[in-house]
Amino acid sequence: MKARAIALLPALLASVCAVAAPRETAKLDGAWEARIDPADAENARKHPKEAQWFPAHVPGSVQQDLIAAGGVPDPFKGINEAPIQWAGLTNWQFRKVIDVTPAMLARDHVDLVFDGLDTFASVTVNGKHLLTADNAHRRWRVDAKTALKPGRNELIVRIASPIRTLQPMVLAEANPLPGEYDSAFGDEPKGKQTSPYIRKPKYHYSWDWGPRLVNIGVWRPARIEAWDEARIDGFRVDQEALNDSEARLVARWRIVAGGVANVTLRARVTGPDGKQVEISRAASLVAGENWVSAPLTIEKPQRWWPVGYGAQPLYSVEATLDAGGTTEDRVTQRIGLRTAEFIRKDGSFGFRINGVPIFAKGANLIPFDNFPSRVGEPQMRQILTSARDANMNMIRVWGGGYYLDDAFYALADEMGLMIWQDFMFGGSVTPPDAAFRENVRVEAEEQVERLQPHPSLVGWSGGNEVLSGWENWSDRKAFKTRIGADAQERIGTSMAVLFDRVLRDAVVARAPGTPYWPGSPSSDYEGPTDTDKDGDRHFWDVWSGSKPVERYLDSCPRFMSEYGFQGVPDLSTIRGFAGKGPLAIDSPVLKAHQKFLAGEGNARLQLYLDQRLRKPKDFADLVYLTQVNQAQAIDMAARHHRGCRPVTLGSLYWQLNDTWPAISWASVDYNGQWKLLHYAARRFFAPQAIVAEHKDGAMRIALVSDATLPIAAEWRVRAFDMAGKPLGTKGAAVTLEPLGAQEVASIADAELFNGAETTASFAVAELLIDGRSVSRTIVERALPRDMAYPAPGLTTRWEGKRVTIAASALARAVMLDFGDIAAQPSDDGFDLLPGESLTIDIRSDASAAALKHALTLRTLGPQR
Repeated sequence: MKARAIALLPALLASVCAVAAPRETAKLDGAWEARIDPADAENARKHPKEAQWFPAHVPGSVQQDLIAAGGVPDPFKGINEAPIQWAGLTNWQFRKVIDVTPAMLARDHVDLVFDGLDTFASVTVNGKHLLTADNAHRRWRVDAKTALKPGRNELIVRIASPIRTLQPMVLAEANPLPGEYDSAFGDEPKGKQTSPYIRKPKYHYSWDWGPRLVNIGVWRPARIEAWDEARIDGFRVDQEALNDSEARLVARWRIVAGGVANVTLRARVTGPDGKQVEISRAASLVAGENWVSAPLTIEKPQRWWPVGYGAQPLYSVEATLDAGGTTEDRVTQRIGLRTAEFIRKDGSFGFRINGVPIFAKGANLIPFDNFPSRVGEPQMRQILTSARDANMNMIRVWGGGYYLDDAFYALADEMGLMIWQDFMFGGSVTPPDAAFRENVRVEAEEQVERLQPHPSLVGWSGGNEVLSGWENWSDRKAFKTRIGADAQERIGTSMAVLFDRVLRDAVVARAPGTPYWPGSPSSDYEGPTDTDKDGDRHFWDVWSGSKPVERYLDSCPRFMSEYGFQGVPDLSTIRGFAGKGPLAIDSPVLKAHQKFLAGEGNARLQLYLDQRLRKPKDFADLVYLTQVNQAQAIDMAARHHRGCRPVTLGSLYWQLNDTWPAISWASVDYNGQWKLLHYAARRFFAPQAIVAEHKDGAMRIALVSDATLPIAAEWRVRAFDMAGKPLGTKGAAVTLEPLGAQEVASIADAELFNGAETTASFAVAELLIDGRSVSRTIVERALPRDMAYPAPGLTTRWEGKRVTIAASALARAVMLDFGDIAAQPSDDGFDLLPGESLTIDIRSDASAAALKHALTLRTLGPQR
């Protein structure tokens, strides 16, 4: 076979070892080659260039390789999503030539390990078939020693199109399982989706915020591992008891041995103060899997706390396996000591950490990119830092993506961000067969065990909207009617077994001490799902249902785990995918990057603009107004949820981030730019905050505090006319209740506004601690579109990349717009009262002069 030149893998070992030696690892990442599988003759004929070997990269996907080679345009740019679709409908081969030495082959075992194959894959070495894979969420390991030879070896990974593999079966079904999102490209008939039948990231098939990119490839690291007598196949430290005096732990090893062996297992725990605890245990192994455990105790343990409640001390753990005086294997972990449990009583749902009920403040996280292999630690750090800096304490990892890299959870551990982790089920009905459940069982046990050390992971959930969809969605109800009672019971029972037994058992067995919830939303099988009365809630009457944003105020859910409102990203992000030409909300490129209602979601943006705000004067103003609408809507909802405590114990808005540059619900766009919503989140998720809701001619005032101790404070509400003339004041000293919300006043308009015109007056509600305003919100008695805002009289004063903005009159929702320049102000979307000023630092690669020249200040007031 003629092959292009490719770098050879360095030898694993320099010489043959006569005695047992440590496990050795040789990475297979980096340069590979790819081509269309010759057996896929039709696609090879259509794409002759790609039928020949071309450069590929592992970890990665063939889509990324094609983009790099210039075979397809970047689907993130313009309207280029369609030209890449053929790649997901093609069968591919991936090749690497590896150099094997006699020393490596002298080891007792030589394994090929793939951390991720996407998805229907077969692996051969020198023409010998070794492995068949069918789950992108699993690790695959196979003994390759008998297939290898000294010198050059050819490793081939064949991966079949998931759509073409499953489609004959799906098309033959009279009633295929209901899925998630139909293809916009005609490769699958509507209502006949293959995605429900595969263990692969569901968002690859498109979502209402992302493109259809059905990735194929070796998507996570690959390696060769050589070992002798035994290796550590799994290790964890279980926490059996935790109090102020001691933490009673159990170290558990899962050892795979090639035969009978006597070994010594050791574990050393190093605390944040440097103190160490060591244990050792002798064990006699048999061939195959062996479980060994040993107790250990840490005196005066330091607990890990969510951000805002304490520190995040972490313990380092090193576990070793010794045989014949040699350390054959070792693993290292970082762990945190904490307790986590659900709050469940009379329908309530929330999180209790170390015995403290924590109101969950945060957002839902979708995958960082449509191409996961290019997501690095800096991108994850930027998003999580943005969450923490917006006073969030919880992130829900949504179930339609993939289980994230260890680095993500390590960052969350360090930052004190609690992680609600979905299993990877996005909404489709799951297949009822036992083989599917067994495949998921292996996946679940592997992923739970991998993530078990992280104290930030405080709860597992079965997935996203599978159970509630089966119960409530109209297409599911129609499906159940079509298939009849017997089939309905079979599918429903199989889902109950999967979500109430298989996944729950994986968490109980592999992460004891971490609670499990069968799905989001759910009531843990206690009653109807997705209601205000029990469990968590996904509320979409606002936005998806086109209802007014004031509907957020109608009830107090137990835990709001999804609700959202869209906003257009900054112009600099839009220019990155749309180019320099004229922009309009209904232009093809902007519709292509708006996936809600297949591009028609921009009309929903316009509907809410017409409903709430003024008419935009140009496209840049439209960007601003949609971001104001988004920020105000979620501000209203989140403050309401916090004011409903203790009935409501969590508020997680949809969504934190984007997988590509898009018009979506994200508060931080794909480029890392904060929308006005994210700045607003920093205010409405503040540790102490004021809630002021106007309804039926009166204002309800509630105060919320996340502190564990009472705090002396003061609240006040001041009313003004548009010229800044005081109209009335109410307020009082108060002691903020710890971990709670308290309603302190209901103020009739007549008591405060002194007969002023509804549209020509406003109020400022504030919470003060030690005389300093820690939370402030503007209260209006009419919709913003009807308010008679004055010209704000804004002025600026620059010092380098720092600008001071002053207002002579009310400046509502001030935005610093730098046009095509990417810039991150230290604050944005703020209000200025008459005579107030605010100094803002600008973070940008642009010069101070360029920033000063580009700045446009936007407000809800009259436009120049």
